[in-house]
Amino acid sequence: MSANLGLLIVIGVLSACGVYLILERSITKMLLGIVLFGNAVNLLILTAGGPDGAPPIVGRTRTDAESTADPLAQAMILTALVITMGLAAFVMALGYRSYTLTTKDRVENDPEDLRVIQTRRSRADAPDQDRSDDPVTGEPSLSGDAFDAKGNPIPLDQLPDHDLVDEDTAEDDRR
Repeated sequence: MSANLGLLIVIGVLSACGVYLILERSITKMLLGIVLFGNAVNLLILTAGGPDGAPPIVGRTRTDAESTADPLAQAMILTALVITMGLAAFVMALGYRSYTLTTKDRVENDPEDLRVIQTRRSRADAPDQDRSDDPVTGEPSLSGDAFDAKGNPIPLDQLPDHDLVDEDTAEDDRR
């Protein structure tokens, strides 16, 4: 099977333009990018489906089988068109809602994301900190860790800190 080089170049240009427009901040440009990229994928499926100008189904003879195109590719294109138009309608509805709220077509950075980026936390405040982490730097330390540097378990009587149970928890257990 030979592919049309001109059609492959058109597919590449459509894909590149679609990705560029999807990465823009304007909702209208994002919508156009989705449609362009969807059309590029449809052309790629059509190109991979078989020879140009060949009908999908001709007859039952074996000689006709080599000159027919794959009907599955054409069915996939019809499905992809429906999905692309549904996605375009959804993005258009989101764009309309965004425009009615902000009267802008541009998508700005989320203020909550900016606040999270600007507040620097120390590594000791990380949610994965356990009693073996240093409270100042957050780096792993040997105190409280029941494993050596190679990952082998250390017997409890050889640990530097034998108080493995919190005192408040131990008092609750005695009652």
